[in-house]
Amino acid sequence: MKLIFIGDPMCSWCYGFGKELTALTARRPELPLEIMVGGLRAGATDVLDDNGKQFRLLHWARVEESSGLPFNRKALLARENFVYDTEPICRAVVTARQLFPEADQLSVFRALQRAFYVDGLDTTDGAVLAQAAAAELTEQGYAADATVFHAGWSQNATIVATLAEFAQVRAIGIRSFPALLLEANGQRIEVSPGYAHVSRLERQLDAALRSLTAAA
Repeated sequence: MKLIFIGDPMCSWCYGFGKELTALTARRPELPLEIMVGGLRAGATDVLDDNGKQFRLLHWARVEESSGLPFNRKALLARENFVYDTEPICRAVVTARQLFPEADQLSVFRALQRAFYVDGLDTTDGAVLAQAAAAELTEQGYAADATVFHAGWSQNATIVATLAEFAQVRAIGIRSFPALLLEANGQRIEVSPGYAHVSRLERQLDAALRSLTAAA
């Protein structure tokens, strides 16, 4: 039995959800967490214009109000010629899992989110992603090197694995993020189809667990 979190680090509601999911996993440590990346705007080629920035700022304001997490609006507004491609950051999540499978992957996911939303870094840049991920992994006590991480991130096999994960998410039927599922005995039950506070997540998780018990 495990929880499956499906999201994208450059999805603002996933950023808010990370805080709630951290709280949920602390309350339910008996349930391991698997993270899958969905590729919200993977492969995008369009430059983020002023309308696109304003659209995102509206969402950021709603997420900030709901979650209390900070956003670096100035960094977004100052960006020029920025292509909002989420494949690179999703690939960094996959790379961390491949190189350090025993690490706290949710903390890595959230560190990559902070690099974009708080630090205002270019998280479409592999070197930037490698630095952020390696710093978090080092903080966890792993011998993580940004150069080695970047090399792994750059490998064609990692690209293929990331694209395969996007396809797997679509095959599950997930079209929006975040999503939280409970998997047990070959079944997947939806716990939350979007952002929710931890108290609500826990209630919904209890309901999902009860439905499994009843089915058994």
